[in-house]
Amino acid sequence: MPNLKKQIDTKIVKSVNKNVRSSTKKLNPILKSIVGKKVDIAIRNLSFSDKRISKDIKKTISSAIANAENNYQYDIDKLIIKEAYCGKQVVMKRFRARAKGRAAEIMKPYSNLTIILTEQSKQLESDGTKS
Repeated sequence: MPNLKKQIDTKIVKSVNKNVRSSTKKLNPILKSIVGKKVDIAIRNLSFSDKRISKDIKKTISSAIANAENNYQYDIDKLIIKEAYCGKQVVMKRFRARAKGRAAEIMKPYSNLTIILTEQSKQLESDGTKS
């Protein structure tokens, strides 16, 4: 029987941030905008973003870069964001007192944030900008 193990030539570098205090609905558009870009350009775009949650995304990307540098000895300049996605975590439920003894619920959702980096291959030479 032949050996059925796949040969993976590039290692993926992963960083997971659990318990991000934001909903997946607010995270997804930001994550979709950074996929496929170089990490320095993605961090630059997040630095100038108006969104509050972009600071946490930037921290997670920085952690993935540190993992790539320390664990796999990758060149930081060649790293691109292969995948960026989020998933639901817990939802804290609170309530606010309203008129006539009623209560209105307040949902405080949390999310998991995952960033996957890979080293840029020869064919992907675009840097993710329109210059």
